[in-house]
Amino acid sequence: TGTLHSLDPLPMQGPELGIQADDIEAPEVEQEPKQEVLENKNVVVQRVHIDGLGRTKEDLLTYEIAEVFRANNLIDVMRKSHEARQKLLRLGIFRKVEVNIDTSRGEDALPNGLDVTFEVTELRRMTGSYNTMVGNNEGSMVLGLRLPNVFGRAEKLTFQFSYGTKETSYGLSFFKPQPGHFERKLKKEKFLFINTTYSKTGSCSFPMWKTNQTLKWEGVWRELGCLGQNASFAIRNESGHSLKSSLSHAMVVDTRNSSILPRKGGLLKIHQELAGYTGGDARFLKEDFEIQLNKTLYWDSVLSASLWGGLLLPFGDAPTCIADRFYLGGPTSIRGFSMYSMGPQSDGDYLGGEAYWAGGLHLYTPLPFRPGRGGFGDLFRTHFFLNAGNLCNLHYGEGPQAHLKKLAECIRWSYGLGIVLRLGNIARLELNYCIPMGVQSGDRICDGIQFGAGIRFL
Repeated sequence: TGTLHSLDPLPMQGPELGIQADDIEAPEVEQEPKQEVLENKNVVVQRVHIDGLGRTKEDLLTYEIAEVFRANNLIDVMRKSHEARQKLLRLGIFRKVEVNIDTSRGEDALPNGLDVTFEVTELRRMTGSYNTMVGNNEGSMVLGLRLPNVFGRAEKLTFQFSYGTKETSYGLSFFKPQPGHFERKLKKEKFLFINTTYSKTGSCSFPMWKTNQTLKWEGVWRELGCLGQNASFAIRNESGHSLKSSLSHAMVVDTRNSSILPRKGGLLKIHQELAGYTGGDARFLKEDFEIQLNKTLYWDSVLSASLWGGLLLPFGDAPTCIADRFYLGGPTSIRGFSMYSMGPQSDGDYLGGEAYWAGGLHLYTPLPFRPGRGGFGDLFRTHFFLNAGNLCNLHYGEGPQAHLKKLAECIRWSYGLGIVLRLGNIARLELNYCIPMGVQSGDRICDGIQFGAGIRFL
């Protein structure tokens, strides 16, 4: 759309232009002859201005507005200006584009000359997005960070972090259009880790006393791919397809008032999974549990304690799959360590473990001086935390005492403080200052500021 301020000195004659006959002083001798309709009058687009440019290079936009100069009548100018506006918006670097058409002015102005001005508002240098996705027996939270127009020619750098109940992935992509041919583009993507699943499930949930029971069968076709050039042999050996068919049972007792930032109540969750007896190439018994207790204290503070644990027992001589093992580390479990960066490893790649435990103690308090009390400020809490845990593989012929001894060795732990933001009753964000302790050889740490986002936190 465009706004037509004036077309003088172009003649504005012809039938039905919104001018009443009584408003025109007609000559007494004879009437004026009929003239061309304005849309058929030849015009020349002398200049095209683009106002509001900051970091965008003008040579990129030349291709998008070139057709405006080829217009030869007013209607054509308006149509091609609108098309150019759509092309500018399609680049994804402008938040708003407005068009202004006016008569040419200046010493070199032609009687039928026009100036077209595009008034643009550029996007911010950095934008973010947050959304949640729900699929078949799977939920995930996706955080995106985008840098539009990185080098001034509509390039776009995007980082995406996806955390779900079945997979976690990091994606980095770079987009660069070819000037004048937006459809032709260069796009590079790098996935640091991806675990793709195609699944079919059947489940039944029912209450029993004060618990919620769930029985489920799950058939999953999994693919581990997108390996980097430096992937270890252990990772490459597990790449490709695997099929899991399993029966599982979950028992949940949840008396918390909120699943994200509870103030009172407790949670007990016990999960068992048996794979291999209904088909597939994965054969194991998997047990894990989660316990959480919350208690409201003085001055609107809350003390929270959590304990996680799990055990993976393979059947036969075949080793367990990397997709079935447990992982620890990161802002959602043992803070102060990088994501899934502790425990068994091979050439810098973390392979997960067959047994783990993790515990956390938190003290949540309101923000100092209570800014925004009763409103937006109530979504924030400060917290002091202490986390500890261990992840390892067990030799099942050694007996329970040897297993407990190994789980008690080389304990990683950390402490710190931070700010928590509750996003409804779906997820939460954390910005923490972490001090990792008990670091073992090969562990990757995040000493200092660490950002976390997720739907399940220790």
